Amino acid sequence: MQITTEDIKVISRLVHDLCGIVLDESKGYLIESRLSRVANEAGCETFSELYYKTRYKQNPAIEKKIIDAITTNETLFFRDTSPFEALQFKVLPEMIDEKANSRNPKRLRLWSAACSTGQEPYSLAMTLAELIPDIHSWDVNILATDISSTAIAQASRGTFEKLEIQRGMKPTFLAKYFDQTEGTYRVKDQLRSLIRFQQINLLQPFVGMGPFDIVFCRNVAIYFSAEARKDLFERITQLLTPSGCLFVGSSESLLDLGSRFTPHRHCRAVFYRPRMAQTAPC
Repeated sequence: MQITTEDIKVISRLVHDLCGIVLDESKGYLIESRLSRVANEAGCETFSELYYKTRYKQNPAIEKKIIDAITTNETLFFRDTSPFEALQFKVLPEMIDEKANSRNPKRLRLWSAACSTGQEPYSLAMTLAELIPDIHSWDVNILATDISSTAIAQASRGTFEKLEIQRGMKPTFLAKYFDQTEGTYRVKDQLRSLIRFQQINLLQPFVGMGPFDIVFCRNVAIYFSAEARKDLFERITQLLTPSGCLFVGSSESLLDLGSRFTPHRHCRAVFYRPRMAQTAPC
C-alpha cells in the first residue's frame, strides 16, 4: 500500500490526537511501514480510509492497533547505564539519608513513565534491590506505565526471550533475579512484586498519582510538540516530592524549560530536581 501526501497529513493528525507523537511529511516511510498491516486488517485500501474509519466510526480496536504500531520503541535493560549508576550511587543514598528522620523513612515511590515492555522498571527494581538488601521490609512501589496496552501486558508478565535478556543484562543479575523456563527468562516474583503496571496516556491528566521520589520519563517527550513536552514535564514536576528527581533520556535536555530545570550531574548522567530548585539554590 503506497502512501500519498494527503495520507501523511491525515494519519499524522490522527496519531497526534491519539498519543501526542508528532509526524511530519518526512515520516511517510514510517507510517507506511508500521501501519500498512493495520490498514489491511481493517479492510482499508488507503491510509486515508484508515483515518476516516478510525476517526468517524470510533473503533477502539483499530485505535489500539495504531497506538501499538506507532509507539513500538527501542528498549533494553539498564539502557545507557549511567542513569542507573547515578541512581544507585548518588540519588538513592542521599534520598535515603534525607528520609532517615522522616515519618516514613523506608518509603520509596518511583515512576517509569514510558516503560514499554518492562525493561526499565525491572532495571529500577534490580537497582533498588542491590542497594537495599532487605528491600522487602521496606514500603517500596514502582509504578510502570505506557500508552500501549499490549506493551503493558507483556511487561506485566515479566517474561523475556534470550535475545532481549542479552541486551544490557549482567550475568550476575540474570542468575539472581530471573528463572529460566523453556528457553525464556521470567522475573522472579519477589522482584516483580515491587512493580505495579498501568496503562496511561501521558497527554491526559494525572489523576490519583504521586507523590514520587523518582521519575524516569526517558525518550518519549522527544516525539511530542514543544507545547505538549513542556506541559508534560510541568505536570510531572507537580507529582514530585520536594527533593524528588526526574531523569530524562540521554539525548534530552530541559534547560529550555526554565531555571527550575537546572541539571545535576553524576556518573555521566544528568537528572533534575525541579521542585527543590524553587526553594533552594543549586
